[in-house]
Parts: sequence; C-alpha cells; structure tokens
Amino acid sequence: MSILHDEGQQAIATESRRVLEARISKDDLLPLLQTSGRYHEGFWTTAKEQGWTALALPEAYGGLDLGLVELGLIAHQAGRSLSGAPFLTSGFGAAKAIELLGTDALKQRWLPRLASGEAIGAVAFAAGADPLPAIPGLTCANGRIEGHAKSVTAGLAADVAVVLADQAGVPVLALVELAGVERSAIDSFDNSRLIADLRFAATPAEVIATGPAARAAALQILALQAVVTAHEQTGGAEALMEIARDYAVTRKAFGQPIGAFQSIKHRIAELYGLVELARANCIHAAARVDQGDFITAAAAARLSATEAYDTAARDCVQIHGGIGVTWEIGLHLHMRRSRSLALEQGNSLFWEDILVDRLAGEAA
Repeated sequence: MSILHDEGQQAIATESRRVLEARISKDDLLPLLQTSGRYHEGFWTTAKEQGWTALALPEAYGGLDLGLVELGLIAHQAGRSLSGAPFLTSGFGAAKAIELLGTDALKQRWLPRLASGEAIGAVAFAAGADPLPAIPGLTCANGRIEGHAKSVTAGLAADVAVVLADQAGVPVLALVELAGVERSAIDSFDNSRLIADLRFAATPAEVIATGPAARAAALQILALQAVVTAHEQTGGAEALMEIARDYAVTRKAFGQPIGAFQSIKHRIAELYGLVELARANCIHAAARVDQGDFITAAAAARLSATEAYDTAARDCVQIHGGIGVTWEIGLHLHMRRSRSLALEQGNSLFWEDILVDRLAGEAA
C-alpha cells in the first residue's frame, strides 16, 4: 500500500482523536498511579462503544474485518491521550492467536466475546528481556499448565491468556482460561497497565500449536502486538513534541521565547524527525502484515517508536524546566508510559537481535 492513509483511514484517525480528547483527561489518569488493580474504565467503555475491540477481527465472529493499519490508527490516538487500559493490544494478541491457531470451538467460544469487549485477553509471554526463552518457565502435561508467568500486562483483569510452555522438551502454545488462577498484582510506576504475576497449578489448558510452529506463532503474535504498541508509542511521542513546541513559543526568558534558543529549537526539530521516522515505520509494518518481511518491519517499527517516545518524554520534561517534574502538569504520565511500553512486547535488545538475525538471513 501507499505510505499514506486513504480517506477512510484518515476519517478513523480524526474521529478517534476527537472522541478520546473529549473523554480522557489528565485528572482522570493521575489517581490511577496510586492504586493497583484499577484502570480508566471510561477509555475501555469508549473502546467497546466505538467498536475498536472488534476492528481487526473476522466479521463472522462479530468483528469489523479491518486490519492492523486501522487498529494502528486507533492505537496512535490512544497513545496521544494516554489511554488508561492495555486491553486493545492484549485482547488483539490473544484474539489473533485463537483466530490463526484455535479450533472452531475455541473460535466460537472466545472471538465474539473478545470482539465485543465482554472478555479481556492477555499474552503471557510478552514481557521481559527474553519473551521467547529457549526453555519456557511454564510446563504443560496432560492438558494442564504448571508454573509462574511473570509480569503479564492486563493479567489482573484478563479472562483468557495465551501461554508458551514446555511439554516434554517441546515448546507448545496453549490457551488458558484464567478463572481461579492465582494473580499477584505488581505495584508499578504505571499501575493502569494491570501487570500481574500469574501462578498456574494444574490449570486446564488447550494446546493450539506444538514444536517449531509454536515458537514461530508466538513470535508472530508478539510482532503483531509490537506494531500496535509502536503506534501507541508514536502517538505519545507526537503529543509530547507538540506540547514541547507550544511551551517553547510561549515561555519567555531573557526577553524572548525559549524556542528562539538553539538548544531548544534543535531538540524539538530532532523530536520531529524521530516521530516521523517512527510513524513511517509503523505504517510500513502494518501494511506488511501478510508478507514475508513482516517480522523485520515490525522490529524496525518497534525500535524506532521506542526511541522516539523515550527521547520525547525526556526532552519535553527538560524543555519545561522545573515545572516539568511537577505532579499537576502531568508530563510524568508520558514518562511512565514510555518506560512501560518499552518493556512490553519484548525490550529493545530483544528486537535488535530479531532485526539483525532477519537482516543477516535476508542478506545471505
């Protein structure tokens, strides 16, 4: 596809931005930082009402049958507004695993519920320095899962999770219903992500992929989520760039706007470059979802978006000076979110390794 969005896609971006800017405010998000186990219910209600939960799922199961490009546009606007729930990404990842690998019975049971937002999904191998370990920390035997899944985003609220486990020395991908599973909330610097440790004790599971196919499917799901997250990061970076720009042209020092000083104007110009590179990589990756180079494109999008958001969060605070670190102005909300998203779906070191391995293989 073109690197530009068509009229319909632009309308999705415009309308989602209008809705989110009207319904999400900093004052709603600040209290969430101090309480574990809560998320911004207004955002999740809006997502369900607007049909965003169904956007990229098949029409046969209550979805809208659009794609990753359109979901990315929603995620971009969610990043701009600091959406206070991670379920669009986690639910999409779980739903795609079921759509691509599940039986008809699993699809009939879960996809309509995930599409409507009635059920929340999680992917329990999408965090940490090594999301796809050679030996998974969970074991699977006789259709039951044992072990401890750490730092699962949306884990506190999820109804179903996709897990990567070891079955007699062979990796398997399995679907686990989380009713009755022990969950330990992690009090983090971004509590609305609902991060939890999950402890499975002979928990029933349905294996949906085995062996090399399981690991390949896990990487595909991780890449799909990484592209959604990259859009969210790019949206956050774009919002911060605009906040820094607006402040720089109104705040005065030594009789002139601080934006007139090279140290400020150059930072904002650099942020613009990082945001546009990340945006282009995100659009490209979303458009390559069914192609052989999708994993490569997803890694590039993820890395560039992480750099853009991290840099924008840091520089925007610096441009604001002392007021930038106050609770009331809320820039720390973006700082916290940039760090949270940088660790979800695998960190930068993980995606750098993926990118180098893919590029080396293509060159060979």
